[in-house]
Amino acid sequence: MLQIRPVELQDNSKLAETIRTVLIELGVPKVGTAYADTSLDFMFETYRASNESYFVITDGDRIIGGAGIAPLANYEGNTCELQKMYLLAEVRGLGYGMQLIQTCLDFALAAGFEDVYLETMPYMKNAQKLYAKAGFEYIDAPLGNTGHSACPIYMLRKL
Repeated sequence: MLQIRPVELQDNSKLAETIRTVLIELGVPKVGTAYADTSLDFMFETYRASNESYFVITDGDRIIGGAGIAPLANYEGNTCELQKMYLLAEVRGLGYGMQLIQTCLDFALAAGFEDVYLETMPYMKNAQKLYAKAGFEYIDAPLGNTGHSACPIYMLRKL
């Protein structure tokens, strides 16, 4: 049975493997994207502040996806970022992505954020459709500076 829950320390290695599997499958560049983030191997430790969290989708002891919320880096407003949202191919299109986004949005609202920002790749059309369905709208320029220079699609959602 699939479950969405906050990341735990023992999830780190399985989660990093899941995320890298998805990134490789999707042909994401290894530079200028989440692939190069040192935090991938330490997701539990990375999302420890009270205004940030990372959620995983589990199937028994397997991690099949995840997404996080954290304050938007290098930005003055009360905006957070939907970060590192990845699902294995086998569970895409089954509604779990929307459940994961809703879990993140609920957390962001409870944490007091006003907006949620995200960056993605142009060829991730299905992901963009999911984000739009969840209320995200395209914006013309990046907000803050996430370090993901290879991600040229920007979206924002009011909470």
